Amino acid sequence: MTGSEDFHAEYVAALRSYVAERNEDSLSIAHELGRRALQEQVSMLDIIEKHVRLVLELSKDVHIAAPIALEFLLQTLAPLDVATRGFLDGTKRYAEQRARAEGLADRDKFRTALVNSLQEGFFVADQEGSVVEMNKAFIDILGYPEDGLPYRWPHPWLVDKKTARQQQSRVRTNGSAEYETPIRHRDGHLAWVTVTINAVKEAGSDHAVYVGTIRDITAERAFAARESAVLRLATAVAVAKSVSELLSITLDECRTAIDVRRVVAVSWPSGDGDPTVEAAGGPAVSSWRELDPWLRHTFSDARHQLPLTAKTVDRPENPGKAQGLVAVLSGAGDLALWLELHSPRWISSEDRLLVTVLIGHLSLAMQHVRQFESARETSLTLQRAMLPPVQPLAGFAVRYEPAVPPLEIGGDWYDVLPIADQRIGIVVGDCVGRGLPAAAIMGQLRSSARALLINGAEPARLLEQLDSAASLIPNAYCTTVFLAVLDTDSGLLHYSNAGHMPAMLARPESGTTLLNDARSVPLAVRREHPRPQASLLLPYGSTLLLFTDGLVERKHESIDDGIDRAAVSLVETMSLPLDSVAEAVLRELAPPAGYDDDVAMVIYRRQHTPLRIESEAAAGELADIRHQLADWLRDVEVRAMLIEDIVLVINEGCTNCVEHAYRGHNVGMMVLEVTAADSEIRARITDSGSWKTPKVDPGNSGRGLVLMRILSTTMDISSTPDGTTIDITFRRSAPAEPDDL
Repeated sequence: MTGSEDFHAEYVAALRSYVAERNEDSLSIAHELGRRALQEQVSMLDIIEKHVRLVLELSKDVHIAAPIALEFLLQTLAPLDVATRGFLDGTKRYAEQRARAEGLADRDKFRTALVNSLQEGFFVADQEGSVVEMNKAFIDILGYPEDGLPYRWPHPWLVDKKTARQQQSRVRTNGSAEYETPIRHRDGHLAWVTVTINAVKEAGSDHAVYVGTIRDITAERAFAARESAVLRLATAVAVAKSVSELLSITLDECRTAIDVRRVVAVSWPSGDGDPTVEAAGGPAVSSWRELDPWLRHTFSDARHQLPLTAKTVDRPENPGKAQGLVAVLSGAGDLALWLELHSPRWISSEDRLLVTVLIGHLSLAMQHVRQFESARETSLTLQRAMLPPVQPLAGFAVRYEPAVPPLEIGGDWYDVLPIADQRIGIVVGDCVGRGLPAAAIMGQLRSSARALLINGAEPARLLEQLDSAASLIPNAYCTTVFLAVLDTDSGLLHYSNAGHMPAMLARPESGTTLLNDARSVPLAVRREHPRPQASLLLPYGSTLLLFTDGLVERKHESIDDGIDRAAVSLVETMSLPLDSVAEAVLRELAPPAGYDDDVAMVIYRRQHTPLRIESEAAAGELADIRHQLADWLRDVEVRAMLIEDIVLVINEGCTNCVEHAYRGHNVGMMVLEVTAADSEIRARITDSGSWKTPKVDPGNSGRGLVLMRILSTTMDISSTPDGTTIDITFRRSAPAEPDDL
């Protein structure tokens, strides 16, 4: 008996029982039969057919039995109906989901096609910044293929990682960012892109993904860079003063525009000899033989190419990719330029166009610089001839600060000239105008002033005589001069001022004084009275400053304000060494844009006369030497404790001369010389004898040299067949004495 037959047999029995009893228990059996039919997959049509036949067999009156039996049938079919509805709903949902999936697939294909059709590069990055999706335009702009995904942070194309990191933080904070940045294409060339990024929150998550676009703006920036570089290089033609400065400007422009790391210029001489090499950027090179042999060969070949044309050059080990560009900047082929790229790459048409335009301007700039350097060499030679030697006399410091960059000379001048044993002539002057014309006038007036000083003229009389000379020199009208004669022994200064800035005297205790006496009109200007003259005693330790108006004169400001600033600055330098005073004053008073007028300065600091004692090398002379030395040290204001050390050391040195220099010979001479500098005392002891060889066992003697070295700052002994010299220095800034603490 099959499962279906067994089911139908039970169904017949259950239906008979229900028709007979008509209660809920017999009716519930129908529901169980329905569930069984569903599990055993009994046909619903078979159930209905068997049900109808059975009802016809059992009923005497179909109109009465059929409705009763129908309730049993419906109860049986209820589970089957529920299952059928579920199946139909599931089928419907499946059909809907399938249609939706097919629609999504079509939409995804459409999205992919749409994204790939964009001219801008499109990318998606995860929360870590790794690029996980990109379109074809993105690949074309950067050169990195899709099969390399994901490109993790930091991305391999980034050049400016710092800016990229800042923009990434900005996106996380603000949700979006837009910026321009350089990128390195996979083939090595540099490009510029505009990047736009937006953060998108994932559904049901706190994490965000980043959707962005990039647009290649290399051509736009190349055009702007070309215009900017051309403009700046055209300006460099007028302002560059040397080949090195011009190469530096070129490197700055080309570094940004075409990623150049080094610029090298080679100039061949008209005769024999190696070419001259100048470079900007690294690796540094200063001579022809220091160049890479391959680069020397490149330069030599370039001399045969057309001038003002750029040729790309690659290395044998990296064919096809340019290492740099070489160009000849002169028709004679004696000047060539090498632009070395940061890394080998293809040269774009925009790069080539930019370089071609730049080379034209560089050629003009190089010609200008060559002419300037020739004129500069001539002008500097003239300046050296007209200005005094750089090494000033003892006690003096001089400084000339030009404000005319092209030739670096002007009409301001100074002179410090020895007249007699103790007399020094000092002149500071300022001619009207600038450049070579003013320098020519200055040279003539300076020569005239020198001649008059040597003849012994006093300052007032000398200015009157200089008036006559100025009246014979074209354009010397209104030249201002401050002229003084200093007696270095007495410290007496005689001076006269022809319309010039007043000299300034700074004293250690009482501040500054302006030398405003003895003023009169400039040279070659009609006057009714003789030129006046004044005198002033310079105390020890004081500093005298003579200067031209470029030091203190400023536009839109009273000149008195500038003079006041100079006075304050001079006082602040009183503790500095003399050779540092001029630099300190210039630095303190310099305008933000630099001096717009020449500055000439003469500085004198009155220091004590050096001590010189020449005596026989005899023991009887030592006491007198000690007394003279101690008195001199007190005069130059050396502290008491240091005086004791200095006297002890020098006495020991002189004693050695007495005992050793002339042993076995006639008593000779010894010389002691002591000078007071700003921060130290210097002493020299000299004899003309030959010291005897020390004993192998000196016993209690020989300890004097040890004592001398301990108490002095430095000590040096030098012996020759002509005698022995002991040089000793003592630092004045010794630790404070107990009384001063």
